[in-house]
Parts: sequence; C-alpha cells; structure tokens
Amino acid sequence: MLFGRKKLKALNESLAQQSGAQSYWSIVLKQFRKNKLALWSLRMLYVLFFIALFGNFIANEKPLYAKKDGVHLFPVFKEIAVDLGLSKWSPDLIHADWKEMKYESVLRAPIPYSSNRSDLANIYKSPFGKQQVTSNRFRHWLGTDDLGRDVLSGMIHGTRIAMSVGFVVMGIATFIGLLFGAFAGYFGDDRLQLSRGTVLMNLIGLIFAIYYAFIVRAYPIMHGDSLFWELVKSVCLFAFVMLLFNLLAKMLKLIPWLNEKIAVATDLIVMRVIEIMDSVPALFFILAAIPLFRTKSVLNVMILLGIISWPSIARFVRGELVRVRSMNYIEAAQALGFKERRIILRHALPNSLTPVLIAIAFGIASAILSESALSFLGIGVDPSETTWGQLLAKGRTKNTAWWLTVFPGLAIFLTVTIFNLIGEGLTDALDPKQKR
Repeated sequence: MLFGRKKLKALNESLAQQSGAQSYWSIVLKQFRKNKLALWSLRMLYVLFFIALFGNFIANEKPLYAKKDGVHLFPVFKEIAVDLGLSKWSPDLIHADWKEMKYESVLRAPIPYSSNRSDLANIYKSPFGKQQVTSNRFRHWLGTDDLGRDVLSGMIHGTRIAMSVGFVVMGIATFIGLLFGAFAGYFGDDRLQLSRGTVLMNLIGLIFAIYYAFIVRAYPIMHGDSLFWELVKSVCLFAFVMLLFNLLAKMLKLIPWLNEKIAVATDLIVMRVIEIMDSVPALFFILAAIPLFRTKSVLNVMILLGIISWPSIARFVRGELVRVRSMNYIEAAQALGFKERRIILRHALPNSLTPVLIAIAFGIASAILSESALSFLGIGVDPSETTWGQLLAKGRTKNTAWWLTVFPGLAIFLTVTIFNLIGEGLTDALDPKQKR
C-alpha cells in the first residue's frame, strides 16, 4: 500500500510537470532555493530586519517594564509613542536616569544601553578589557567609543538606519525609474501622439510648475523643519500647476492648427536625461546639494541618493518595455480599445519587472555603502545619529581602538555581501536558460 501511494504521488507530480501546472514564480522560487549562498543570505536578511524593527527592545537604557511607586510603566513603548508624536513624557520622567532609578520590579532590555547613552566611566574600553561596571549585566560587550557610548547598541541602531537608507533610496529610485522607463520604452519616439496645443501648454506649464513649486519654495524646502513634508507640498503644487495647464490645453483644441497631432520623441528625451544624470558624479552632486540644507539629517541623504539612483532602473524598464510592447497580448489590448494608461499599468509594466528586482537588490547594497561612506566622511548625517560609517570614522582618532574599525566594517561588508548574493541568486533564478 505504501509503495502504491508513493507511485501515485510520483505519477501526479509527473503529470503536473507535463501539463505545466507550476506557475512562473514557483519555478523562480525553486531555482532560487538551489543557490545555497543566496538562500542563507536571505535568512540573514530576515535577522537584520528583525534587529532593525525591534532595535528599541533589544538595546535601550529604558526598561521594557518597570513598577515604581506602585505604578506600572512601559518606558520603551512610551518612547516609541513619543517619537511618533502620539504621547508626551510626564515632567518627572523627561530627564530621568533610567539606569540609576530605584524600582520595585524591573525588566530591562538585553543590552541596557541606548545608542546615545554616555558612560563616562568607560571611555575607549576594549571588549576584552577591564570595565568599570557593577556587574556583567551592564558590560559593554563590543567596547565603547570616545564618549563612552556602547558600540553594540550603536551597531543595532545603525542596522535600522542602514536598512532604512537601502529601501527608502531604492523606493524613490524605483518610482522615478519606472515612470520614465515605462514612458520611454512603451511610447518610443513616435507612438506618443499629442496635439500641438497640449505639447505647448505642457512645456509652458513645466516652466511655471518648476518655478512655483521648487524655486519660489526653495527656502522652506532647504530650511524648513521637515524636508520630507516640504517636498510633498512642492510635488503637490507641481502636479496642480501641470493639471491646470493641461485643462487649458483642452480649450486650445478649438483652434485647428493647435489640435493637429504630432509625435513626441519620448525615448530620445528620457535617454538624454539619463545620460545627463550619469555624467554628473554622485559624490560631487551630494557635496553640492548638502550645504543647501539647514540641518543635517539622514533623510536628506536618502532623498539625494534616491534622486541620483533612478537611471539604472529606468534603463532596465525601458529595455523590457521595448520588448514587451510588440507582444501579442499588448496588440490585442490596443485592438480592444483599452486606454494606454491601462495597458501600461495592468499589462506591460507588470511583465517587465523581472530585471528591476535584480537591480533593486544590487541598488540597496550600493545605497548602504554610499551612506556609510558619507557618514564616514561626516557629510550630510547628523552627528547625534549613530551609523556604521560614523563608528568606523571614530576608529581613525585612536589607532588602538581596533573594535571601532573591525565591528562596523564587518557589518558593512556582511550587509553589502548579503544583498549582492541575493541579487546574484535572483539573476540565476530569473534566467530563462535555467528553467528546464
């Protein structure tokens, strides 16, 4: 009976394979799992995600739970709520020394130090050296820096920044790259037919939109309290001005000459913009842009890196759209009278994202490395923020503090290697020659 079940199972698997029952992504996942290095890199990435998400609960001078004067406190949860603007500290806890405070009962984080907590009794302490601590519970397991700050806590906080930089930068780059690449690849130089009035009003509107959204608002963008929200306002204003001029363009269709259709060389324009972006060295662009901001912030670095990282995504998308736009299902959708927007978003673009996934994996590694280099040079990042690059830079001031060089350098190396191996695994898994 057991032999019969095994034979029946094998027969069903054989029939499923012959009938092509496996989906595309199941085949990709199967191929990816064959690459052991990529698979283990993905598992290590899960660990990095866990550290980044729950860093406040892993390394924090504030207790996870405490009972003081009969009151039950959850300081870490309170800290998160305060950072999100959902709550405020009571006056007696704003400047509280959580380490020295007396509790009726307490549950501390595994690492009882915040990344900005200074332990002046232990400055430049080696991981293996003698430290002035009350017990091993408060030992600095990876040593301390020039201000007595715990390196292990800084490494955990730096993990969150590294992951945020990688994914935010590539999120910005992917959005811009998909937009420009899709237009260039799908429409080419002769498939986008617009009326003369529409082209004219869009050119005029573009000038006004840039002027009012970015030039007039240059001061609040560069010196406002929140760069992100100021940019959101500018983008909304830009979209509003362009929409207004497009509405005006519809009125010009009453003039016969302005209503005549002309071909817009979309591919030519986008490719020239990409060449201009590639001709500007990334470091020079960031060095020129950073002084324009009033405050140093890792968010500024994210936005600037995202702005200069989109050309590679756009190239991949453009190449795929050039191939996909001649497929039968695209021609069928056009014959059925579907709008171009629907064809791009629902049919062409989803079938062109395969190389983008590979580019994103390698791009995240590049973004993390770029941010670490800028932090190492002290460019753009607030000194109060603890990043791997800043920890690495502190090792230059004291040659004997080897732990400030080894641990951050190893973290950068491993993280970049993880994303590169995942990218290589995706390259092999998405290769049609491998799917046999």
